[in-house]
Amino acid sequence: MLLAARELLAVRSPLDAELMVSDMLGAWWGRRLRGGDVEQILGEGLVDYAAKAGTPAALTLLVSVAYLGTARQAAKAEGAALALMESDVARPRWADRVGAVKPTGCYVSRDVYGDQDTVVCTFAYNGEDRHALVVVVDYNMGGMARDAWVSSQVDKLLEQARLEAAGNALLRFEELEPQQARALLEFAMKATRTAAHGRTGPKLVSDSYSAYHAFARARIKALPPGRMRPAPAHTEAPYSRDRRAMLAAEFLASDAAENLSDPSAASRCADHIIDYGCDQDFGRPMRVSPTKCETFLLDWLPRKVLLSPAEQDAMPHVLSAWVRFAGPRIGLPEQGVRATLDAVWEATARFTEAYRDPTTFGLDRSLVERLLPDGDLSALARRAFAFPLLQGMRGSTSLDLLNPADEADRRILLEIDHAGELGRTDLEEHLAWHEEIAGRLWVGDPPQLWEAAQRLIDLGHDRHDVLHVLIEIAERIGDHPDELAAALDDIADIPDEPPA
Repeated sequence: MLLAARELLAVRSPLDAELMVSDMLGAWWGRRLRGGDVEQILGEGLVDYAAKAGTPAALTLLVSVAYLGTARQAAKAEGAALALMESDVARPRWADRVGAVKPTGCYVSRDVYGDQDTVVCTFAYNGEDRHALVVVVDYNMGGMARDAWVSSQVDKLLEQARLEAAGNALLRFEELEPQQARALLEFAMKATRTAAHGRTGPKLVSDSYSAYHAFARARIKALPPGRMRPAPAHTEAPYSRDRRAMLAAEFLASDAAENLSDPSAASRCADHIIDYGCDQDFGRPMRVSPTKCETFLLDWLPRKVLLSPAEQDAMPHVLSAWVRFAGPRIGLPEQGVRATLDAVWEATARFTEAYRDPTTFGLDRSLVERLLPDGDLSALARRAFAFPLLQGMRGSTSLDLLNPADEADRRILLEIDHAGELGRTDLEEHLAWHEEIAGRLWVGDPPQLWEAAQRLIDLGHDRHDVLHVLIEIAERIGDHPDELAAALDDIADIPDEPPA
């Protein structure tokens, strides 16, 4: 990277230099390193290396990182750059202008569905080198920033956006207060950072996002600060359980729902639709769009919700009725309602393939319901791993009557699981730790616990040995959530002699 930084000496503008360094810093964006933080090891390591090199290229790199880096990287880079300047290391003229920009306007292109915002923020260096930062915010993915790029053709970009909105009834293009733009983009980039930390970010963002990430982060700070919004500007007030129930009742009594043949299944399906809108879409159960409906049917439901056979059959019909009910109420044009209904019916055939009822794999439905009293389908595998003995008889105890969600029954299930170790002198303490790990697996906290268990299972290790490794780590780390998550991330295999 320091060799590549020599090219910075040949560029003529701070904008070109900032974009080049942003691309360099994006080389490791969203990646994880075992045993440490990637921004500290690679980012701060690069700063330290450049500081020792002391060359003009190193100074130019440090000046750029002082503006574009993380807070720690920027502080270290600034100190190192000042030291090199005092030593009279040469630097290009544009180095004094890095980051010296002022915002000249903010705009947003929005679709009427509320799926996506394309935010355009324009900047200039003392009136020169005008350029635009463009960030795409996706509200079907938690409001995360999914794409970013920079254009020097500002007037052409804005005119094209205006023309597209003028010719499309489903698009809106408008000016945005800089404070609003900053709040919106800070929220979006934080959502992307959270997704990246969960190992899904690089797969969900565009190929160019990592290259522009550092540049975008720095430019957003050049906007005037605004009140941080927890969600889009059109977020609704939180829905209580009573308010959700009233909305479901209003829907089921509407003309849109009159042809639904199974009222009981329709009611439960409506609850899922409303919960998804409230919990996953910033409190907007009434918002409907082709993309939101497809995401709900083909991604969220198959991962998260245990549906009965009747609900599986009813869901596409209920969702279509919901579109007809909600669309007009939120002012969605008829064209948008039709497009959303078309998307629902196109997704219906794929829904039958995407949604796999656990009972089709031979699991007894009553067993599945005991493991999923909350209907959280994504928890099935980790809960079955934590409590594998749930059917049959063990002595005079009927396992079918024990509830793994109940703390007292959990203890009994764990004692039965350790029937061959009753002679252990530390049995009570050992069972207490098994109970701790089982409880964490039940709720999925931290998520790295189940991720580590799966890696070890995939390597062919015995379930009990895997649990003992998890116990050893939890016991050693104690009540330090971040350290526990990092230690679990580091697990690659079980030592030759696993802990007892």
